Amino acid sequence: MPAVQALPPKSDKSRLSSSDWELAALDLLAEQGVAAVAVEPLARRLGVTKGSFYWHFPSREALLKSALEQWEKQDQEAVFDQIEAIVDPRERLHALFRRTSREIRSHVIYSHLLKAMDHVVVQPLIERVSTRRINYLLTGYRALGMSRRDAMQRARLAYAAYVGILQTMLQLKTMRMNHEEYESYVEHVADTLIPA
Repeated sequence: MPAVQALPPKSDKSRLSSSDWELAALDLLAEQGVAAVAVEPLARRLGVTKGSFYWHFPSREALLKSALEQWEKQDQEAVFDQIEAIVDPRERLHALFRRTSREIRSHVIYSHLLKAMDHVVVQPLIERVSTRRINYLLTGYRALGMSRRDAMQRARLAYAAYVGILQTMLQLKTMRMNHEEYESYVEHVADTLIPA
């Protein structure tokens, strides 16, 4: 009796999409930083061969760029797009402070990206994201009637407060706060930086 041959397994290409690789790259980046994002550990994590990767991306840098663009898009949708419908500029700024404070995974990724500012893929992304965020704050402060100069200074101060607490909490680990303390801190910052 002839041996029954098993059907060949589905190819890695048919099992994973480029989005799967991007999400895995972001997970690894959040856990270990930009340098950890490499084809071999990602393939192991996803349970596929490295060949699967090359069906979707020509290089590690292409994956990193694509994953970071996905993160940037998700960040925009999760925070800024959600508060656009708020008409009152003061309430919109308060909502911005609250929403950004709750995007913990995004904070962790952003913090790792700040540590890798010299990377050819990371540097333009951080410049783009930071500029867009500061300009959003500038627009919000201008809507409150502040002069362009004062609004820009307040926007920079607000953004520096965001990056500063992020770095202090995630990198230096010197200001650990429980949930209640953190929420209170966010409200204090909003009350301090948003004119009454």
